[in-house]
Amino acid sequence: MLRGIDHIVILVRDLAQASRDYANAGFTVTPGGEHAGGATHNALICFGDGTYFELIAFKEPDRAQPHRWWRRLAQGEGLVDYALLSDDLAAEAERLRAAGLAGEVQDGGRTRPDGERLVWRSVMLGPGSGLSPLPFVIQDVTPRELRVPGGAATRQGLPVARVAGLSLVVADLQEGQRLLTALLGVKGQPTTPSAAGAAGAVQFHVGRQWLELLQPSGDGGAPAAFLRDRGQGPFEVVLSGEGDAEPGAGDLLPLDATHGARIRVAK
Repeated sequence: MLRGIDHIVILVRDLAQASRDYANAGFTVTPGGEHAGGATHNALICFGDGTYFELIAFKEPDRAQPHRWWRRLAQGEGLVDYALLSDDLAAEAERLRAAGLAGEVQDGGRTRPDGERLVWRSVMLGPGSGLSPLPFVIQDVTPRELRVPGGAATRQGLPVARVAGLSLVVADLQEGQRLLTALLGVKGQPTTPSAAGAAGAVQFHVGRQWLELLQPSGDGGAPAAFLRDRGQGPFEVVLSGEGDAEPGAGDLLPLDATHGARIRVAK
């Protein structure tokens, strides 16, 4: 079963600089460590609902690499991917393969700065090659609390405690709705777009969070610029306190402070 958003990935060029900038913006940043294979390292911004932002950087960003996020770095820093949490990844992967959405389950891991070794399994989603609004799905092998710190790490300087939801830009709203319907098992509801310059929107719910699909109306506006420059994928995240917040709610943090990630804080 899919439990909700596990984390949202923010690709940055220099992890140390990004960590300082996010800390200066009011976030509590926890060093994450180095991923298996040594190509990337990360830092975490954790929230009280168990979700987190992953600030991730390539240790050699100017060296061509096969990692699916490396080409995106040339298009700029910012939101690049997101993960949903599963409590039965093997069954989920089998269901999604039958729907033509999933590849094989892969092993992953990270070594924390304190030497603790974390292990998880994940499956990438997508209809063939190319970008899509689909996430990847993850399940922990080692205890999740080792991967996602709680306590003081979740106490932010901003008035936020949770990820309310994530907006995603798509080239074709009908196709995006089809893909998320196959993933989540619900059809989603047409709604008023949260962003200026969007022709239509469909909203889904997973756990306590929402996912909003946005289709640009033309060449003007932020969604169209995002689709042109970065392709389909995560466009904007809304953070809130303990309560809910709708797509587009709250104040947009300065993009230079967030390294291009569109993050709204709903009071």
